[in-house]
Amino acid sequence: MVDLSGHSAEDRQFSSKRESQRNARYGGILFLIYLVVYAIFVGLNTFMPEIMDRVPFAGLNLAIVYGVGLIVFALILALVYSWLCRVSIPHSVEGDSKSATGKED
Repeated sequence: MVDLSGHSAEDRQFSSKRESQRNARYGGILFLIYLVVYAIFVGLNTFMPEIMDRVPFAGLNLAIVYGVGLIVFALILALVYSWLCRVSIPHSVEGDSKSATGKED
């Protein structure tokens, strides 16, 4: 069956699978970035709690500032993920030697 764009259901399914894999890769990379930033936060709280008592500005200690920063950073990463995933992969990509069935040509 062909839709209004002229692409068959097989084409859409193959493209959707590739987009899914790409989006999962983006999500994994962004998660690892967040994990590193969060691990630093936990490490500082665990092994150097005196650093978290410092007051960088507005009478708030570093633990509060860093914690709120983590929440804001997570929201920013969510926006980045959403922006990265907005582009569809074209049905026909140059140099792609696989057909819609996933087999080499």
